[in-house]
Amino acid sequence: MFGSVLIANRGEIAVRVIRACRLLGLRAVAVHSVADADSAHVRLADTAICIGPAPARQSYLDQAAILAAAEVTGAEAIHPGYGFLSENAAFADRVEEAGLTFIGPAGATMRVMGDKIAAKRAMRAAGVPCVPGLDEGLPHDPGRVIEIAHDIGYPLILKAAGGGGGRGMRRVDREEDLLDALAVTREEGRSAFGNGEIYAERFLTHPRHVEIQVIADAHGHALWLGSRDCSLQRRHQKVIEEAPAPGIEPSQLAAVGERCAHACRQIGYRGVGTFEFLYEDGAFFFIEMNTRLQVEHPVTEMTSGLDLVELQIRVARGERLQLRQDEVTCRGHSFECRLNAEDPVTFKPSPGLITDWQMPGGPGVRIDTHAGPGYRVPPYYDSLIGKLIVHGATRDDALARLRAALDEARIEGIATNLPLHRRLASDTVFCAGGVDIHYLERGMSGGVA
Repeated sequence: MFGSVLIANRGEIAVRVIRACRLLGLRAVAVHSVADADSAHVRLADTAICIGPAPARQSYLDQAAILAAAEVTGAEAIHPGYGFLSENAAFADRVEEAGLTFIGPAGATMRVMGDKIAAKRAMRAAGVPCVPGLDEGLPHDPGRVIEIAHDIGYPLILKAAGGGGGRGMRRVDREEDLLDALAVTREEGRSAFGNGEIYAERFLTHPRHVEIQVIADAHGHALWLGSRDCSLQRRHQKVIEEAPAPGIEPSQLAAVGERCAHACRQIGYRGVGTFEFLYEDGAFFFIEMNTRLQVEHPVTEMTSGLDLVELQIRVARGERLQLRQDEVTCRGHSFECRLNAEDPVTFKPSPGLITDWQMPGGPGVRIDTHAGPGYRVPPYYDSLIGKLIVHGATRDDALARLRAALDEARIEGIATNLPLHRRLASDTVFCAGGVDIHYLERGMSGGVA
């Protein structure tokens, strides 16, 4: 058990974790960079401490500074949020070695699931369906690489074993492009993730991105909490998410969900996590597991009625999950729009001063944010400034509520992607459900580039 939590993050997720801490009667400790000294999470926390200059590498990614802050403030646990150090196994180890609780899976588990090749092996062993391809890294022998690629078939995709966040991936359509693409992807893997190991999979041409949310305690109990569809993406970055995934038979989702829960029990997983799949022609193919809280967790909260951050903290405290699988239900439909400080056409970041901020309200509308009028969006971090989440009795009800909420929202002073979200929410193909992951980049039926 612990009574205080240091949030090793910033922005809306830090605010979200602070609210969960308050619900549980825990003291919340905020860390911040110089650039975030006046941020909402600093004001809301019980205690706040500066850990370094604006650049993330000198503050939110500085493990020593975060651990020192925990010592100085008397924090007993660390919540990593998402991004930054949330999937850093070495950091999880250092937290535990310091006598603190890491609110997430153990470092050893994170290493298995963070290495995409090891994760595929573990998932195949648990009976989770995977994308066709080898469960090992590509060799350095060019001739053998060409043979392996021929067996997999073109088009294929090269992926960095330590990759994530849309980086370290490259599509290859022809044999003559393979070796050059492999060399570039290896170097990208080394520089971005410190791991030059690359593996290859069949490139699915029109898949959807479907997720299964799970939670597991330290006593061998694991649950799956429903599905999400995150297919509206640009350069592998999600734009709109929804729950549940539309147009998939509940019995098929349940079968895959049970496999995911079984996999958690088999690998000794603890905490919240997300199994990510490509879904094509009625079949699921595992691609990776995120061993942390997802940005899109609110759509699962809205449809399940569960507070995932509260459950995550309770599990980290050693509590047993009180729910049975048959008590987990999905009610209605939910959408989440990621509100980014960026140009809606070019997607160029747009830091600066927000002069006007008006967010919608009413039944079934939720705003998760750290921004507001007078907030200056810094140029040093991710462009996410908030999330607009809606819930309705049906998918059509939720879409109507989403359109109304987006029409009501106003953000002035900086460019945002609100215009893009408004066009997407009225796009006939998206509204019908089941778009694939390439839809947004192909250009929707309304002319979004």
